[in-house]
Amino acid sequence: MNALNTIRIGLVSISDRASSGVYQDEGLPALRDWLGAALLNPVEFVERLIPDEQPLIEATLVELVDVCDCALVLTTGGTGPSPRDVTPEATLAVAQRVMPGFGEQMRQISLYYVPTAILSRQVGVIRGTSLILNLPGRPKSIRETLEGVKDKDGQVVVHGIFASVPYCIELMGGPWMDTDPAVVQAFRPKKK
Repeated sequence: MNALNTIRIGLVSISDRASSGVYQDEGLPALRDWLGAALLNPVEFVERLIPDEQPLIEATLVELVDVCDCALVLTTGGTGPSPRDVTPEATLAVAQRVMPGFGEQMRQISLYYVPTAILSRQVGVIRGTSLILNLPGRPKSIRETLEGVKDKDGQVVVHGIFASVPYCIELMGGPWMDTDPAVVQAFRPKKK
């Protein structure tokens, strides 16, 4: 339980237009900023900005887990119903186990804000001892999904997915992750 362990996290922004320079990518900075505020551990980010090409997404996820040894990989973008949105298919193709609760919770959080959240196809999976999660593409939605829904007093109404991430990674044999409770409170069962 050493909160000083460095955590390696893979960040992947998947966008045809951002990867070709049509507009500035906002996903990677949003992920980096949120994780930098939420985690008490030192973090080493391994970042990729790639187009919506399923073979490339698959290869990138495999590289980040198998070669770069990232305990956590977060993707942003490519989870809607358009023909080019293939992030969930690529993620499932490299998965060894599916964690359906993450996708269910992401949609529950987003439904609090917009009715079109039912169109989202985000998934959570395990590959080896790494957790891979598909997040929405917009910075505001990324934050909401990770933190959850809070009332006007800052009390959690709907838990964000990141509350479960540190314990999940710990159960998989990964490193201990500690969070700043002012951003998100990591949940771990009380020891008897």
